[in-house]
Amino acid sequence: MGEKTAKTQKKSWFKGLQAEFKKVVWPDKKTLVKQTTAVVSVSILLGALISIVDAILKYGIDLLVK
Repeated sequence: MGEKTAKTQKKSWFKGLQAEFKKVVWPDKKTLVKQTTAVVSVSILLGALISIVDAILKYGIDLLVK
């Protein structure tokens, strides 16, 4: 008897979602640029580091196999 219909549940879910999005504090442009730059820089640095370690290990394994 007290069951909600699917349509009512969807409306309730979207209202809850909307309420949660109103609580979000979005960063300003300056902060967003700084954080994006940091993420891209660290990603490039780690990619280069992994490539260097990979090349060294490949060279070492090739040296052992020959």
